[in-house]
Amino acid sequence: MTTVLTDALPPMVATEPAAPSRRASWERPALLGLLAATAVLYLWDLGASGWANSYYAAAAQAGASSWKAWFFGSFDSANLITVDKTPGSLWVMGLSARLFGVNAWSLLVPQALMGVATVGVVHAAVRRWFGPAAGLLAGATVALTPVATLMFRFDNPDALLVLLLTLGAYAMVRALEHASTRWLVLAGALVGFGFLAKMLQAFLVVPAFALVYLVAAPTPLRRRLGQLLAAGVALVVAGGWWVAAVELWPAASRPYIGGSQSNSVLELLFGYNGLGRLTGEEVGSVTGAGPAGGNAGGMWGETGLTRLFDAQYGGQASWLLPAALLLLVVLLAVSARASRLDRTRAAALLWGGWLLVTGLVISLSQGIIHTYYTVALAPAIGALVGIGSTVVWRRREQAWARVALASTLLAAVGWAWVLLGRSADWQPWLRPAVLGTGLVLAAGLLVSNVLGRRVAVMLAGAAAVVALAGSAAYSVQTASTPHTGALPSAGPAVAGAGFGPGRGAGGPGGAGGPGGTLGAVPGGAPGGFAPPTGLTPPAGVTTAGGGAGGLLDASAPDAALTALLTQDADRYTWIAATVGANSAAGYQLAAEAPVMALGGFNGSDPSPTLEQFQTYVAAGRVHWFIGGGMGGSGFPGGVQNGGSSASQQIATWVAATFPSQTVDGVTVYDLTAGR
Repeated sequence: MTTVLTDALPPMVATEPAAPSRRASWERPALLGLLAATAVLYLWDLGASGWANSYYAAAAQAGASSWKAWFFGSFDSANLITVDKTPGSLWVMGLSARLFGVNAWSLLVPQALMGVATVGVVHAAVRRWFGPAAGLLAGATVALTPVATLMFRFDNPDALLVLLLTLGAYAMVRALEHASTRWLVLAGALVGFGFLAKMLQAFLVVPAFALVYLVAAPTPLRRRLGQLLAAGVALVVAGGWWVAAVELWPAASRPYIGGSQSNSVLELLFGYNGLGRLTGEEVGSVTGAGPAGGNAGGMWGETGLTRLFDAQYGGQASWLLPAALLLLVVLLAVSARASRLDRTRAAALLWGGWLLVTGLVISLSQGIIHTYYTVALAPAIGALVGIGSTVVWRRREQAWARVALASTLLAAVGWAWVLLGRSADWQPWLRPAVLGTGLVLAAGLLVSNVLGRRVAVMLAGAAAVVALAGSAAYSVQTASTPHTGALPSAGPAVAGAGFGPGRGAGGPGGAGGPGGTLGAVPGGAPGGFAPPTGLTPPAGVTTAGGGAGGLLDASAPDAALTALLTQDADRYTWIAATVGANSAAGYQLAAEAPVMALGGFNGSDPSPTLEQFQTYVAAGRVHWFIGGGMGGSGFPGGVQNGGSSASQQIATWVAATFPSQTVDGVTVYDLTAGR
């Protein structure tokens, strides 16, 4: 029975048996086995993806050779412009590259290790209140989420973001036990550091963290409010110091803030990477054209409550989402009449709030949104599955609990049947095997109360394996497939998915690559400006001809072009310039020297202006201009959402002013000719 407690600093009440103080003999080997298997999954053949996202790889390369570029997150070591994110993830990769050299492994291994750490932290957070079985199931669910396998093998900022948020959740668990100000402040600081990885997305867990502490911390309300205020201050300081430093730094002596139109990190924070993601009003970004010019059904997919389950998103993280939502309802129902300090309710609020807020934001956002953002759901789904299954299993003597267990398994295998059906030609035997075995095991769960303990435990273990089978298969396929470009997606090809899950843009079969869903975007004239529907190229620029690289796919120069670019490289600040950062990234990585990315990621930032570029050229600071980059929108059917046309003006001026030559199908202009 739950003891009735007052607010006079009692510990939290546990309606479930607490985790044993002494570990069972099987627990440590099981945990080590889980972590080892996760490491193998995330590290196996990791170098096959090469630079993965060349945009961030090039920035890490810059940070490895220039501390100024490292601090600001500059795309190039000459510090023209930053990437369009805060630089937390680049700090990790830049330091690794300084220690081990700039190569695929030095950039990607830290991401994989962050994934292993995330699985371990989820296990620790869940085990602390609900025991080792719950922790292992939670950790395994996270490890085998396909989008987690993808992003913990990739060099995007999401790996660091998810690890920091998971650490924040663990700190919240510790804070809730004895109303610890120290742990609560640490949770706030970890979320603040998460902001330095991926800006406002980190704050999506804040409502859940604040609510659960306000409801369940074992201390009077007045003290709870004061502690939350202290945690809020820690969050602002941990995430805001870099923003303040950049805003106070003289603009003339730092790189331009990529992704903004006014050289302001605050604009980037609240506009392009902030509220604009919700409303679609992201100046300078690419807007997917849907029916009547809207976003519904357009490039970023239909918005709505079912987005996480559709063809684009479903196979990424939703395998156990129906089961997690069902178990969330059960946890809230079980703890409905419990004390305010009940741990089951606190866990439901913590992880359920994380899942619901983050899931709703992803589902309803009308701006740029990518399927891999769903990796932020994995820890919450894993925790709810582990906690909920364990809580219900301990009550299996009651009929409602056995029905809940069977229903949860049926929700998992039934949804796996749907998801596997979207890749019907891939491992066709798996679909009926998962469903058939799941039906048999669900029937067994209904009578688990009359089975012996050993048989019941074996039944529960088999149910967990079957529930994870589809997700695990997708994860193994993801780990065995190289992924490159700006839009990676987990799993095999899926019918009806816009960008073709299983391939990254510019990778094999990806957008811009051989056999890709979008096909290669034509390059051509200077800047490679390929106008989509509704846009026209700048005056004097044609769209015929060759070019390497585009908005989504990095350039891939061969030996002859690389040799040309690196000729007398030490005489120039930038060995070359091209429109768009992804086009510039491949050249910069191959040449190991700064390449000027005109207009930043989208080619739509006003850096440099035509006048600034002409000054650089007159001073002999730029050697080559490379055609084949992307100006404006890089998507067929997409349109540029405002922003600067400076990069297009530069491309036009170069075409009219300097002689060109073609090297292996790429048009280059010698900017020193005639000086």
